[in-house]
Amino acid sequence: MLKTDVVVIGAGAVGCAVARELSKYEVDVIVVDKNEDVGGDASKSNSAIIHTGYDAAPGTLESQLVVAANPMYDELVKDLEVPFARIGAILPAITDEQFEKLPAIKEKAFKNHVYDVEYKTREELLAMEPNLNPAVKGGLWIPRESIIDPFILVQAYAENAYANGVRFLLSTKVTGITTEGGKVKTVQTTGEEIETKYIVNCAGLYCDDIAEMVGKAEYKVVARKGQFFILDKNTSCQVDHIVLPIPTKITKGKLMCPTIHGNMLVGPTAEDQDSKLDKSTTAEGLASITADVRNLIPNVNVRDTITQYSGLRPNRNPEGLNFDIWDDLEGYVNLSGVRSTGLTLSLAMGTYVVQQLLARGAGWKLKENFISKRKGIVKFSECTREEQDALVKENPLYGNVICRCETVTEAEILDAIHRPLGARSVDAVKRRVRAGMGRCQGGFCGPKVIEILARELGCEPTDINKNNAGSYMVTGSTR
Repeated sequence: MLKTDVVVIGAGAVGCAVARELSKYEVDVIVVDKNEDVGGDASKSNSAIIHTGYDAAPGTLESQLVVAANPMYDELVKDLEVPFARIGAILPAITDEQFEKLPAIKEKAFKNHVYDVEYKTREELLAMEPNLNPAVKGGLWIPRESIIDPFILVQAYAENAYANGVRFLLSTKVTGITTEGGKVKTVQTTGEEIETKYIVNCAGLYCDDIAEMVGKAEYKVVARKGQFFILDKNTSCQVDHIVLPIPTKITKGKLMCPTIHGNMLVGPTAEDQDSKLDKSTTAEGLASITADVRNLIPNVNVRDTITQYSGLRPNRNPEGLNFDIWDDLEGYVNLSGVRSTGLTLSLAMGTYVVQQLLARGAGWKLKENFISKRKGIVKFSECTREEQDALVKENPLYGNVICRCETVTEAEILDAIHRPLGARSVDAVKRRVRAGMGRCQGGFCGPKVIEILARELGCEPTDINKNNAGSYMVTGSTR
């Protein structure tokens, strides 16, 4: 049996942020996740926006955490070398009815202490985004809405936590929790049993299943599917900012924005479903994105799509972001209702969880030797010619381009595999260095990535998975 002070269940953005914050203290931590890689479920299939919280429900925990988290990213992305850009968002009103809603949206932003939201005239908006619907009547400008690489953010949280002593048990599913005398005692998994004093449930889509194990499932998680288009970097119609629709009670709506790496992101839908596994895209869902986004950007060209995907948001019923600690079950912390703002608020949630536990007598002392920096993977395509020449001279494998679309070299892939919590699947390589994320979607580099993974991991190509166990890419040799 393993022993630890804290078990964090879930290695998505929130779970890894909580683990990183805990790693600042003299406390032993284990993170458990059923997936083969960090990144959770919702954390690796979202719109990759760091929100300001301007449209959160005022006075809620979600509002508090999102508003607090946004400015924290300026320092974090430097320390952990995470791609990030404050490109700002515009909220255009196309109809008279939408225009009449702008004052209420701005007032809501002020109630959330987001004071830098500004009115923009039709002419100002068209100057900022010439591809906007020319019928636009005016709108709002939210300058601190930002974009980030969500994959690298979670990897950076996890790698930094690992560097500070956190243990990660991946491909390990929690199967049960035992309690004794009103306290948590052990966590059963498909691997080893873990004795612990604290459990932090950050399981996202499955947090209600974990809560049931201790009799605290006072809610249900309903998977809300969001479908997206990713458009080619050279698509004919592009935007420079996040272009948001007027939000509804159900969803922030279907948007168009750049990704941090230069593609155009279009979507998502908001479809509640019973299945927590169905991530399929549908003709109907994609068509609804096209129709709605064309109200904002009439010339958006979805025929330039290089892929479509969907993510599942853990929508809580009853709704609302909840942080729960029960007096009758010492050591159990439950986080639920972490939805579309979860990526943003993860940074503040890590601090919030730890401070709440300290206030309840956890008694942990700060480390004197916390490692605050994390070195990212060198991105060869973004280096100057002089820097590239120096890299190739030092390591010739920087001169071997594996992914032509994204100019990813063999040296970068090796770094992705051999760094702490390194890639063990084709998708894990893709999320770290973008091999397979370009126009051909791995058609050229996919076999080479499989070959490199097999060589470096000491196994056969037939053992390499696309992602989780059993998702084999090849079945055998043909010659």
